[in-house]
Amino acid sequence: MHAEEQRAVKLSARYYEDVHEGDELDPLQKCPSAVSLFRYSAVTWNPHRIHYDAPYAVEQEGHPGVLVQAHLHGAYLTQLVMDWMGSAGILRKLSWQNRQRAIPGDTLTCRGRVTEATISDGKGFVRCEIWEENQRGEICAPGEALVELPLRGASS
Repeated sequence: MHAEEQRAVKLSARYYEDVHEGDELDPLQKCPSAVSLFRYSAVTWNPHRIHYDAPYAVEQEGHPGVLVQAHLHGAYLTQLVMDWMGSAGILRKLSWQNRQRAIPGDTLTCRGRVTEATISDGKGFVRCEIWEENQRGEICAPGEALVELPLRGASS
């Protein structure tokens, strides 16, 4: 499948009627690098040296290397949910907790599962359990998302 076709699949609409409890979200894999962490620190105005200065992070703070930023874990989980919900979905709420540190070279896989699907006030709502895990199977960031999906045949 070409990149354009993959993008079209991600941007297609997902309807409430197509979702069932227990459905799994397509996994999203990320492999942060020292360069990507430096860039993320720059664009988010995060000056803490543990995210871009390896000697400082190791020698002064006692970390195994530079660390993935807390909000980057959240950005990865947000991408997971937004890719799954499609272009017509609305992300109503997303929360997560950082539980395990990650460093460049880690392979982080974001996963999710539908835990509840309800209709309220003529709108379809889907609650998902989401998490990010490293290559050792350790949960780095568990969370939850609430998505509004369109009902098939409903007027916008």
